[in-house]
Amino acid sequence: MKEIRIHGRGGQGSVTAAELLAVAAFEDGKYSQAFPAFGVERRGAPVTAFVRLDDKPIRLRSQIYEPDYVIVQDATLVDVVNIAAGAKPDGFILINTEKNPASFNLNSKAKIKTLDATKLAMDIIGKPIVNTILAGAFAGVSGLINPESIKNAVMERFPGKVGEKNSKAIQAAYDLMEDQR
Repeated sequence: MKEIRIHGRGGQGSVTAAELLAVAAFEDGKYSQAFPAFGVERRGAPVTAFVRLDDKPIRLRSQIYEPDYVIVQDATLVDVVNIAAGAKPDGFILINTEKNPASFNLNSKAKIKTLDATKLAMDIIGKPIVNTILAGAFAGVSGLINPESIKNAVMERFPGKVGEKNSKAIQAAYDLMEDQR
């Protein structure tokens, strides 16, 4: 089983990103689950969402404390939340930032990967919406989910121009990150 923890801020679509990854994995023939950790969420407050993927049924229902992968939608969370907590050393932490991975000291053996998803979002979508872009980047780095499946999940949830722009952004992020696998 592979476990993913997504850190973001309220309103950034962390829960939506988790759901889209789970739907895409299901389309790829995997078992999946996505769920949020709710507290006093409000726009801008730190939010956490989780995804599990496996080739067999998933019976576990707890939060994810030792993720294989971590996705960080807002780099300012690095100073607020221990995003690397429990991260497995053979996994990675994907951070939305223009900074180089070496500029982060996260006290983790997990590899740090960075992508300026905000710039990509502004260039392709026209808004700083990064959740779908980071889903595409995750697929590129991990190789666990087919980008076509993510695009299908996005088009089903956001039909029309919104889905089309997001699908284009997903592919661009996938292409940029695939060589970092």
